[in-house]
Amino acid sequence: MTDLYAETIAAWTGLAAVGRSLVEEIERDLKAADLPPLGWYDALLEIERAAPDGVRPHDLGARLLLPQYGASRLLDRMVRAELIVKKTCYTDGRGQWIFITEQGRKMRQRMWPVYEAALRRNLQERLSVSELESLAALTKKLRATT
Repeated sequence: MTDLYAETIAAWTGLAAVGRSLVEEIERDLKAADLPPLGWYDALLEIERAAPDGVRPHDLGARLLLPQYGASRLLDRMVRAELIVKKTCYTDGRGQWIFITEQGRKMRQRMWPVYEAALRRNLQERLSVSELESLAALTKKLRATT
């Protein structure tokens, strides 16, 4: 009844399991270091990259692959933590721009060594440069189809 190759199922379950496992490990490492969750790092990085112009919440949500309500909740928590600020868009009174604060920059910089160590430990030390290049090319190809 199905025309899926066994390799298709194996590839999918492998990708899903490895991705979930890596994220869980990074989350544990960040928590152990008394740092915010990984999603905060990704948001801070995207907002920092957008500086000095800032980023609209909708655009940030799209970059982070978050639904509007998820991005909104994330940003509200980050505002309360004083890592970002929201400013009203002067051309659209309903719109907002998001900017990283100095405290947000420092937090992202504190988070990076923990994140980097997990990437080094789980990818760089386990795969050759050639394997990493192949993996990056394959995942880029898969992302291009979605």
